[in-house]
Amino acid sequence: MTLYDTAPSPVGELLLTAEDAGLTRVYFERHQYGDPVEDGWGRASEHSGPAADVLAETHRQLDAYFAGELTAFTVPLAPAGTPFQQRVWMALRGIAFGDTVSYAEIARRIGTPDAVRAVGAANGRNPLSIVVPCHRVIGSDGALTGFGGGIERKRWLLQHEGALLL
Repeated sequence: MTLYDTAPSPVGELLLTAEDAGLTRVYFERHQYGDPVEDGWGRASEHSGPAADVLAETHRQLDAYFAGELTAFTVPLAPAGTPFQQRVWMALRGIAFGDTVSYAEIARRIGTPDAVRAVGAANGRNPLSIVVPCHRVIGSDGALTGFGGGIERKRWLLQHEGALLL
């Protein structure tokens, strides 16, 4: 069963979902690909078990991240995606707090240097905003390009991490 909860944050309310295997979504209130709460999902506050524990830990880690006390998330993850998307999302997890890389660099890191556009598409479909740091991927020229949560949120997150100067 998918459980859900919401979390306030400096970049707006977040929708969190989890299954027993791990966190499945972190969507902004106006996420480009965000799903509304679906029938059959359970509110975390009304359930116990592994999925509820994952959401509680996600809340704790997000609070610590926004307080400037956490630079890497360790909550178990279980995003749904194609094998290619999974490779891209794993590479995103390797971008250190406070760093940025280009889409081309991610394509090189996963061994498909000619797949820059596909990397961009997979990056845009990342269901775990903030936790899997797709906001740390920028254009080759340093431009803040596409972000499902909006460029202003991307800018805020990068400034929060010290990767972007005011």
